[in-house]
Amino acid sequence: MLPLAIAFPQIDPNAFVIPVLDLPIRWYALAYIAGLLAGWFIIMRLMKAPTLWGGQAPMPAKQVEDLLTWVIVGVILGGRLGFVLFYEPAWYLSHPLEIVMVWKGGMSFHGGFLGTVIAVWFYCRRHNLPVWSVGDAAAVVAPIGLLLGRIANFIKPELWGHPTDVPWGVIFPGEAAQTCLGIAGQVDGMCARHPSQLYEGGLEGIVLGLLLWVLVSRGLLRRPGAAFGIFLMGYGLSRAFVELFRQADPQFVTATNPMGYVVQLGQFGLSMGQVLSLPMIIIGLAILIRALRRPKVGTA
Repeated sequence: MLPLAIAFPQIDPNAFVIPVLDLPIRWYALAYIAGLLAGWFIIMRLMKAPTLWGGQAPMPAKQVEDLLTWVIVGVILGGRLGFVLFYEPAWYLSHPLEIVMVWKGGMSFHGGFLGTVIAVWFYCRRHNLPVWSVGDAAAVVAPIGLLLGRIANFIKPELWGHPTDVPWGVIFPGEAAQTCLGIAGQVDGMCARHPSQLYEGGLEGIVLGLLLWVLVSRGLLRRPGAAFGIFLMGYGLSRAFVELFRQADPQFVTATNPMGYVVQLGQFGLSMGQVLSLPMIIIGLAILIRALRRPKVGTA
């Protein structure tokens, strides 16, 4: 039995309730809003610093607000459709009206990311803007949204980790505390689990974000596509690693596949999150190599 564990803090998943409408506003929604607004503000600042780009910013600062609108649509549509297609296609095929009910939950980062990429590409093509450089700006601010989103996942709580006997294991409320298998994680009859949401927030948000900002200060944006490639690789590696500690989505877990692998490799396997992250790592590496082989912008 584990002598130490952390009790889940009593945090209301609703940040506040609008009195007249009796409408709850959840932390998760605020995380999306705060991440998008922070990204908009920082990209505005980047566009007002032409020296970071080697002489000229890729777009006027006044256009960033229009870009944000496209990104919001891409995040919501891509995130929802990604969840539907990647995680529960059979359910939504038989309940198609549920697809539009985003307030019930169910968003995929990989889908939201793909939706954002498509939105940025179309926006840049429409306004004749350099796609790689605008993509770099979006990549630099993305870790902020990831960090806030993972904190919201923790508060909800959802996407918790495997049972564990490490001293920082968290006893999440409800189902998570009652489904501990085996001896690991048992604390006074309840289940302690890895706070995998915070692991992801730390790696995808803080570590990757700081890495990108340090490299930006050293001229990374003068190599179009480099920041985007590093973000793809960094997120893919972070997500694939944290999946080792994260509880599999219940729709993938069966009696013969308790770990919820979608690709079986002997005694081991890959989760859906790892399968979706592998292409990001490979594509990110290819984009980074391409960017580094080209001369810096502004270099004579």
